[in-house]
Amino acid sequence: MKLSTREDIELPAEALFDELCDVSRFERAALKRGVSLKRLDTLSAPGAGMSWDIGFRFRGKPRQILADLRRFERPEALDYAGESSSFAMVLELRMVALSRSRTRLVAALEVKPRTLGARLMIQSAKLGRANLERKFAERVKLFARALEMKGAAEG
Repeated sequence: MKLSTREDIELPAEALFDELCDVSRFERAALKRGVSLKRLDTLSAPGAGMSWDIGFRFRGKPRQILADLRRFERPEALDYAGESSSFAMVLELRMVALSRSRTRLVAALEVKPRTLGARLMIQSAKLGRANLERKFAERVKLFARALEMKGAAEG
């Protein structure tokens, strides 16, 4: 199942890419939400090969995901991949410069089932696909507005 959306952001492509690469900010935000993170790589700067062991509770059960940064092409593309016992996921982020100060962010999330139970869950999610796509687009839009506000405050 694949969800995708695009959002225009009032930031230069390089600045948007840098914001999306601010791994320490995302790690702090996850820890505040009760997510456990363990960095598995030894890279000192953001780049392909970064990986995390992520633990969290979802629907009352503990979940575990191994995630890594697979593609790191400044300032056009970031690809994250994750695997759990039930699912394989890929998040693709593309930045397209529309002008010197405006960038289009194209976000696509693909989730593939790895078990029969996961396959059934995906099938039932497809019944509410329009609602999932709307929620995904809203989250990306909120994230984009937060980045714009942060960029305006810094600049």
